[in-house]
Amino acid sequence: MLSIEPQTPSVEKISPASIVLHELHEKAPTDYVTLAWVTGNISKQSFGLLMLMLAVLAAAPGISLFAGLLLLILAIEMAAGYHGLTFPRWIATRQLPARQVDAVVQRAILVLKRIESVIHPRWPTPAEVTKRVVGITVVLLTARLLLNPIPLSNIIPAVLIALIALAYLEEDGLLLAVCLLAGWGVIALNIWSVSKLIPGVERIGF
Repeated sequence: MLSIEPQTPSVEKISPASIVLHELHEKAPTDYVTLAWVTGNISKQSFGLLMLMLAVLAAAPGISLFAGLLLLILAIEMAAGYHGLTFPRWIATRQLPARQVDAVVQRAILVLKRIESVIHPRWPTPAEVTKRVVGITVVLLTARLLLNPIPLSNIIPAVLIALIALAYLEEDGLLLAVCLLAGWGVIALNIWSVSKLIPGVERIGF
C-alpha cells in the first residue's frame, strides 16, 4: 500500500496550485507518470492538490475513468475523516501516458493562473467538518462522473470538483461554499432526472 503521511501544522504559506503544478510539470518524466511519483512530490499539500490534479485529468478523454476511480478513493477517505491518503500499490504504480497528462496539465496551469488572482483565504471554516463535507460532495460528483454514459458528461462534474479542490486548497471559504452549493445543485438535478426516467421511482417517494 502507498501511504501519504498526514502533514504536521506549519506556518509556511502554501504555494499556489499553479506554481506547484508548474514545478511538477518541469520535473515530470517524459515517458509515463505514476500516482506514486506525483504523491512523492506533493506531500505538503496531499489531499487538496491531488484532488485538483485528478479532477483536471478526469475532464480529459481516455484517462477520465482511471482518474475518476482515484478521485472516488480519495473522496471516500476524506469523508471518513482519514488524516492521510492510502492507495493500493498496483494503483499507485499504474502508468499514465506523459504526453496526454502533459497537455492537460499545461492547459490547467494557464486557467489556474487566472483563477488564482481572485482566490485568497477568507471565510475560515472548521477544518475537520470541511474536509468531510468536501469528501461527501466529491464522492457524489465522482459517482455522477463515472456512471453517466453520455459523451463529454464528465466535464461538468470534473470542473466542479476542480474548483472545490482549489477553494479547499487555498482555504477560500467563500468560493468553497459557492462551489459546494453548485455541486449539490448538479447532484439534485441528476437525481430529479433519474426519477423522471425510471418508471415507478416517484411512486416509492424517491
